[in-house]
Order: sequence, then structure tokens, then C-alpha cells
Amino acid sequence: MDKIKIMHIVQSSGGVARYLSMYLKYSDKNRFEHILICSLDYKIEKMEYLAEHVEYLSMGRQISIINDAKGIWAIRKFIKKYMPDVIYMHSSKAGALGRLADIGFKNIVLYNPHGWAFNMNNISVIKKKVYALIEKVLAYKTNMIIAISAWEKESAIKYKICCSDKIHIIPSGVDVCLYDEERGRYDLNRSKLKIPLNAYIIGMVGRISYGKGPDLFIKAAALIKEKIPNAFFVIVGDGEERASVENLLSEMRLKDDFLITGWVSNPIEYIQLFDQAMLLTRWEGFGLVLTEYMLAEKPIITTRVGAVPDLMQQGKNGIMIDVGDIEGIVEASFKLYTDNQYRQTLVSNGRSTVRNLYDIRCTVKEHERLLMSARY
Repeated sequence: MDKIKIMHIVQSSGGVARYLSMYLKYSDKNRFEHILICSLDYKIEKMEYLAEHVEYLSMGRQISIINDAKGIWAIRKFIKKYMPDVIYMHSSKAGALGRLADIGFKNIVLYNPHGWAFNMNNISVIKKKVYALIEKVLAYKTNMIIAISAWEKESAIKYKICCSDKIHIIPSGVDVCLYDEERGRYDLNRSKLKIPLNAYIIGMVGRISYGKGPDLFIKAAALIKEKIPNAFFVIVGDGEERASVENLLSEMRLKDDFLITGWVSNPIEYIQLFDQAMLLTRWEGFGLVLTEYMLAEKPIITTRVGAVPDLMQQGKNGIMIDVGDIEGIVEASFKLYTDNQYRQTLVSNGRSTVRNLYDIRCTVKEHERLLMSARY
């Protein structure tokens, strides 16, 4: 039997890149051949060894009629070149350009928004309606939509994107197997990062963008420092708001107690050093990094937003705080610092959650089962 050719189209990096690299790693290479069409951001992700073919094109996050038209034309050329059986688009921008480029071709179309654009809470009501309308129109050119959480599916139904039967819930996952193999070989330490040996490390992993709440993390850090004098803070990631974040650190006189790593290929190696892990996101389609925190056995403080409550159980595997509740973040952090038994309970339950429910191998098998059922 010939292999099924899957063309992945992806623009957004960060968590989506980590998810896709794990997906490609565990895919059944005897049944599936993968072609990766990705933005220039992916040149730093080293994806070439995971797919049979990798192509790069300019594909930005912002809407640009000229650049997007060029992107559609380039994707269309790649479709003609490879003639895939399946086109699988990851994130909103890739989903829009990919489906427009695919008009006129006969293949199975999958789309995973990895967080609906119309759920962002820093955009106007009009923009939300426009994004929802675009998704609704493009859903006609889609065979199956993958929702990474029940909340994502409910959001799509609320905005009447498509019928419920077209949406399939397949949560994201983490590479449990790789972590178990490599955890003893991690050699990153405080000395290498120039972090004081007696520091109590509180960290977050994520794109430095408004949505991920780095400003909330910094504002909370200033107050946490008053309660935990040896606290040291780490942001693992980079992004468009880095300059403003560094300015805020200077204003709050926290630069000596902060480390911003920039993009790293293996965030969990940094997570290993955390004493507490935070995700203070303003919206979230899933929260992949929360599963990485659980896998690394770190106590978690996160915001109660989007799909996070699908993953977290308040007081059992983490602490959820309302978006913008700086005092709540500080109180939760101090409780984890002072209450060892409570901290260990969260860690133990988190470990069980990720290992039982969010192993990437299960995610891949579910995708492949869905693809086989759609084709035959």
C-alpha cells in the first residue's frame, strides 16, 4: 500500500513547533510520508530531520494583502509539486492561507487552530466577528477540524463555525518517553546561567507577547520579591514584546533578579531548574507548557482562562488565578513557598495527570486513526 502523503502547513512557532516536532517524531513512517511547509521562523527549529521534505516561505503573523497573496501562491506551487493526499494546517494564519491555496485540489483537509483567533481578549468585538466569519467561510473547505480541548470545540459551536460533527477533540501531548530517557542527562545548572546558588527560582515558559502575560509575571515578581527575598525569576522564550518587557524590568528595578533566555530548543531542561512554574496567559487554547511543567514535577500557578480549566483541577494539580489578579498570584506563590505538603500534593497529582492523559504517542495514534477513517 502506498504511503499517505500529509502536507503540514504551519506559521506559528513556539508551542506549535514543539507539538509538531513531537507529532512528526512518533508518526508511523511506514504508513505516512510528511511534507512540511513552514514560515522562516522554523529555520531555528531544526525540523529537517523529522519530515521527508521541508520547504520555507515568508509567512508573517500580521495580515498583509500583498504578502499573504504571495504566500498563497507559494503554497499552491508546493501543493502542485507534492500532490499530497492530506493537507494539515496548524494555527489560524496557516489555516487561512493553506485552505485558500488548496482551492481546486482534491485532498483531505485538516485544520488545527491551536487556539481560535476570535477568543483573544485584546481585540475588539468587531475583530472577533470578522475572525469568526473568516473561520466560518473557510470551514466549508475543511473536512475535519481538530480542537485541542473541549473548550475549543465549545467556542467553535458558540460562534457557529461549523457543525459539531466536523470537530474532533484531540488534546496536545508531551514526549513522556523522551523525558524519561533524558532527564538524568540534563547538564544545565544555575552556575551556567549565572543564577545564585541559593535562589528560589520562579519561572515561566512562553512567547514574550501580550497574550502570554509577561507583564503580569513581572508585576507579580516585584511583590513576591518582598515576601521571598531570595526569589529569582526566569522567562524562557522570546517575542515581539521583549523590548517593552525589558523596559518594565528596568522601571521596577528587577533586572538583577531576572533572566530572559531567548528562544531555546529544549525548554524542559530550563523548567527542571524551577522551584515554581507559572503561566499567566490572557487566553489559551490548550496550554501545552502546563503539561511540560507537570512532567518536570513542578508546582503550577496559572490563570483561569480558556481551556486551562480542562487541564487543571483547582487545588489538586495546580492553582488557578483570575487574569490580572496580581495579589492572588503573590499569595499562591507564597503558599507554595511555605507549605511543602501542599506543594508535593500538587506535584504528585500533576505527574499522574500528564502521564495518564497527555502522552504525545496517544495524540499521534488518535490523529492517524482519524486520517485512516477519513480516507477509507
